[in-house]
Amino acid sequence: MAHRLASFIAVLATLFVLPAGAADLKVISAGAVRGLIAQIIEDYSLKTGQKFDFTIGTTGQLRTVITSGQPADLIIVSVPLMGELEKTGKLMPGSRAELGRVGIGVAVRDGASVPDVATPDALKKALLNAKSIGHSIGPSGEHFSKVIIVRLGIADQLKTKITVVRGMPVAAAVAKGDVEIGIHQIAELMPIAGIDIVGDLPAELNTTIVYGTGLTTMVKQPDAAKELVKYLSLQSSVPVIKKNGMDPA
Repeated sequence: MAHRLASFIAVLATLFVLPAGAADLKVISAGAVRGLIAQIIEDYSLKTGQKFDFTIGTTGQLRTVITSGQPADLIIVSVPLMGELEKTGKLMPGSRAELGRVGIGVAVRDGASVPDVATPDALKKALLNAKSIGHSIGPSGEHFSKVIIVRLGIADQLKTKITVVRGMPVAAAVAKGDVEIGIHQIAELMPIAGIDIVGDLPAELNTTIVYGTGLTTMVKQPDAAKELVKYLSLQSSVPVIKKNGMDPA
């Protein structure tokens, strides 16, 4: 657990640094919203004086952290994960609110040859030509591994090329050179340096992943959590949400 939390703290440091002892509202959030969190939440904190204690990670990491019982007031994760947490009694019924929607994109290492992925046939060729392909264990990875490559008829041909990236964003694995092509939500790709975002998957194969907020059943500050949710839904937050690769709710 200590190693996992250390990795979360390292990710959090890329957003903003909280003064020692100032942590107040506990939020567990998916990496897909780290960009808009950095801008909207920092502004909110300056305006209201509210302080935050953030845990940010991948779907797999957050599933483990939440189910292990780490205290939190609010979560910001994908709707499928919210459904899981609600079934297991970790999410307060009726507290879910949609934040934004995002599609899946393709990335390569900065400076690498950029493949054509504009059409299903072009994507199929790019995947077959790639030496390695990485995706997450979250919603985008599920869609890629169970829908896209099946529809393209190349699932068997890609078995030895595909890596399920764990413990880090897919884009980080691309930037390190661990995989040649990365498949992940556009909002997850955008904050990572050292990659080139090729573009969205073809519309015929893409899907929309919805992210939302919800109060945990361990919430200690429900009023403060609800005020933050209201702020995230204001019209003033829309440009920031769009800038970070998502369509607002």
